[in-house]
Amino acid sequence: MNKTIAAILFGAAMTGLASGEPMTYKLPDETAHFKDAPGVEAVQTNCSACHSSDYIATQPSRQGEKFWTAEANKMIKVYGASIDPSAVDAIAKYLAANY
Repeated sequence: MNKTIAAILFGAAMTGLASGEPMTYKLPDETAHFKDAPGVEAVQTNCSACHSSDYIATQPSRQGEKFWTAEANKMIKVYGASIDPSAVDAIAKYLAANY
């Protein structure tokens, strides 16, 4: 008898879940934007998949191309980021010059 009641309650719960409205939400507006400069397209295409412009703007400033090249390569090799290896130079130059 307990199994029957449990099955009925489970079925009722599943029916309620199946007929529910999908949850919707609005993401907040970004408060930072990538600076318009040579290489911005490479950063938007390759870095924005994982990082917002807010996140990039909070990184240590004026690190230089060598730092950003190492960071981009780390994203590729360690984290499996889908960064186009041919874009690493443009990404590093852009970030070094603008952040």
